[in-house]
Amino acid sequence: MTILAPSMLSADFKELGNEIRAIEEHGAKYLHFDVMDGIFVPSISFGMPVLKSIRSGTNLVCDVHLMITEPIRYVEDFAKAGADLITIHLEACEDVDATIDKIRECGCKVGISIKPKTPVSAMEPYLEKVDMILIMSVEPGFGGQKFIPESLEKIAQTKRMLDEKGLAVDIQVDGGIYTHNVEEVLKAGANIIVAGSAIFNGDTKQNTIEMMDILKKYE
Repeated sequence: MTILAPSMLSADFKELGNEIRAIEEHGAKYLHFDVMDGIFVPSISFGMPVLKSIRSGTNLVCDVHLMITEPIRYVEDFAKAGADLITIHLEACEDVDATIDKIRECGCKVGISIKPKTPVSAMEPYLEKVDMILIMSVEPGFGGQKFIPESLEKIAQTKRMLDEKGLAVDIQVDGGIYTHNVEEVLKAGANIIVAGSAIFNGDTKQNTIEMMDILKKYE
């Protein structure tokens, strides 16, 4: 199944309720929360209070991407705030296995992610313990960046690695994805697309419809 996960990082917060209704009504299944601490990545975004306030107003899967140092410290808090899926960066964890176990204990699905310069092979020891792999196709920390072309090969490598092990793990891709390049990402092996500017810049409803029309071709 192909899934659209609009990124809250690009949303207009003064129109947030309307924007969430628009994406939900027109096919999005996930809502992607980029949580940044100003340490692991340069920017600071939002935390548990924002997730908690939104959780009660949507049936979308709350997909929380923790771009923070030692995310194990906050896993329980984000789970209690309403996260359905929590993704952590291998580069940010002293003990990846313990962090994955903590996410499971809190009743959430598990995702792992790597920065663009980290090789796909770094994820291999954890493939059987996770539900999703997130390939960053920009340097994490800022919205609106240009897609890194080499990401396509990393997606394809990840897909081959999973197929060789017979694992049904989702592949999510985040960064610089628009209607003009999303098909390349899907063809490379991704099935969950994070899109921020492509959805929330302009007419959210129309942008969601156009992106979903493409994703449906790959279901």
